[in-house]
Amino acid sequence: MGGVGIGTSSAAEAESLAHRISFSQQIRPILADRCFTCHGPDEGTREADLRLDQRESATKQAIRPGRSADSLLIKRVTANHPDDRMPPPESKKPPLTPAEIELLRRWIDEGAVYDEHWAFVRPQRPPVPAAPDPAWAINAIDHFIAQKHRAEGLRPAPQADARTLVRRLHFDLVGLPPRPEDVEAFAADPSPAAYEKLVDRLLASPHFGERMAIYWLDVVRYGDTCGYHSDNHRDIWLYRDYVIEAFNSNKPFDQFTREQLAGDLLPGATRQQKIASGYNRLLLTTEEGGAQPKEYEAKYAADRVRNTATAWMGATMGCAQCHNHKYDPYTMRDFYSFAAFFADVKEKAVGRQEQTPMPTPEQAAELARLDAEIAALKAHADEPSKAKLAEVQKRREALLQQIPTTLITESVPPRTVRILPRGNWQDASGEVVQPAVPAFLGKLETPGRRATRLDLANWLVARDNPMVARVFVNRVWKLLFGQGIARTLDDCGTQGARPTHPELLDWLAVEFVESGWNVKRLVKLMVMSRTYRQSSRGTAESLQKDPANLWLARQGRFRLDAELVRDNALAISGLLVPKVGGPSVKPYQPDGYWDFLNFPKRQYVPDPGENQYRRGLYTYWQRTLFHPSLQAFDAPSREESCPERARSNTPLQALVLLNDPTYVEAARVFAARLLRQGGASDAERVASAMRQALARNPTPDESRILLRLLEKHRQEYRHDEPAARALAQVGFAKAPEDIPPAELAAWTSVARTVLNLHETVTRQ
Repeated sequence: MGGVGIGTSSAAEAESLAHRISFSQQIRPILADRCFTCHGPDEGTREADLRLDQRESATKQAIRPGRSADSLLIKRVTANHPDDRMPPPESKKPPLTPAEIELLRRWIDEGAVYDEHWAFVRPQRPPVPAAPDPAWAINAIDHFIAQKHRAEGLRPAPQADARTLVRRLHFDLVGLPPRPEDVEAFAADPSPAAYEKLVDRLLASPHFGERMAIYWLDVVRYGDTCGYHSDNHRDIWLYRDYVIEAFNSNKPFDQFTREQLAGDLLPGATRQQKIASGYNRLLLTTEEGGAQPKEYEAKYAADRVRNTATAWMGATMGCAQCHNHKYDPYTMRDFYSFAAFFADVKEKAVGRQEQTPMPTPEQAAELARLDAEIAALKAHADEPSKAKLAEVQKRREALLQQIPTTLITESVPPRTVRILPRGNWQDASGEVVQPAVPAFLGKLETPGRRATRLDLANWLVARDNPMVARVFVNRVWKLLFGQGIARTLDDCGTQGARPTHPELLDWLAVEFVESGWNVKRLVKLMVMSRTYRQSSRGTAESLQKDPANLWLARQGRFRLDAELVRDNALAISGLLVPKVGGPSVKPYQPDGYWDFLNFPKRQYVPDPGENQYRRGLYTYWQRTLFHPSLQAFDAPSREESCPERARSNTPLQALVLLNDPTYVEAARVFAARLLRQGGASDAERVASAMRQALARNPTPDESRILLRLLEKHRQEYRHDEPAARALAQVGFAKAPEDIPPAELAAWTSVARTVLNLHETVTRQ
């Protein structure tokens, strides 16, 4: 009996613990929303010297642990008189609901136990739970997901069909549609190894780096222009090439971090590491005459703090620029101490930034050879040598013109950094600070010397950093499932969304670090899971119980990113030039769109030749007047970090797909391919169009509608040949002379319709 009694007691204790109120999950969100503005971290707005975010302060006057009825907090949130009730009416915050008050009561009666916010505690590897259906689970991810399915009363969706899977993997891993022959080969191979073989092939593709680079360039706010005032051009595309190559070569994320923040400080820094240090130069700068240098030094410092904290930590540290953070433990001292890490970056506060020539190894060798030849020729004074010298010097000048330039980081004696009272750059009364990480997250050990950007980078990727691995893993998860495990990708602080699967997020973060920060391994782990392979079609039950798909009983379905919408159309048509890397390019853009750019006035000239058909990733990123076609599909201007793009669905997008010269030309070229290679009959060509665009055959209804559309436009264009010829002249690609204009125009209408289908621009 004694043994049974002990067992029962332990079970009861476990059940009691399981039902205990969690401060971080249930109480902190209430207090942060209603109370922290006046009773939180910011001493500038704190009232009654009360902090409800810290137990020591809260239990001195507002909370009596174990005795909710005697706690001032409960008395004030339940008070009837407006002068006594919290939050006060003038705060414009709604009063607590009865359910929220009951939670507070229970929490206080249980002892008012505080725990750390989840993102500020180092992740520990949790045990992998048993899966309710072991046959369903493929890897550890599925065990965590299945556990939630069971808890929420959900059943997973069946596996997506082979054609959907091959298309999904291509868009997720390389950002391009599969070729019809690849779809057929995968669909015809039912072996278990076929899926993994496809994943490995796509991870090894040079286009994998391009797909991942789109996400990273959003985060670090890459642009081809300086941003402020006249928003003039600057060369920094070599940094984009570095990012693409880093993902393609599977550079460990910790080294990726060091090279960007402190590539110039690494021993024997290589050309690529110097280019990587250009991250520190991606911020907006001004070339405005008469601008105040001190003002822009302050702007640049704040920009770097905001971006570094957001990119690596998912932290809203920028909220501590003018006062202590209202909700998280970041102080103004933390903000300016963090800014001090970047005080050694050589730059002009006002004016055009200095570009640095970065010859390739081949160019450097050729330059050295020409310099040696010039030195030898100068040693001779005869006339033939002078003629030869002039010719070699001319070749050297031509070579110099070909050498790309970029912005890199050079370290200089650091500027003095002070805390700016209320963020005012004109107030120099603040205390001088040294480089330091946020105090509540620990301390850098750099005895006897000033901490550097390399110290910061090493701290970010140290094993005990609680945020960086979680943040990166969460964002990769979002790329592959449509939303993060924690849905707010730019804020893992107390105002951000809690993870839906916190144990899974921690398991993945630890796994990522212990794998050596291996990005491709992380991606493969996710896409190999049964969770990833689910159909995106929800059952009536799952749609009712989980409309937002928080518990992942189905895959996500979402529109392609702006660049991929373009890439998809070009690839389907056969126009896409798959060259990787190189300078930015200028696709078609409406005439006069740049007319508002001044100092100097500029004229946008679309690139001819193959540059017109490069991937959207390489589009010239003019921040002030960003490319309208990409803008229509929610690409950001990159004036600030953008870890998560908006995803809208507007009529303007359909108008872009129908009328933008890029898509009209793609449809025309696609039409010509269908006429030549799509089959002998109209029905065969319609089926070919659908297979190339959607990786499936059309339904009978779809085929009937498209054939009816074809015949309608045939009749129209046969009676209006000038319109047919005008359509054939859109874009730089020449229309084939052997196809009658009316026939080409009619099939162009069919191709435009197929390219404009919701399914065509949707990843399922």
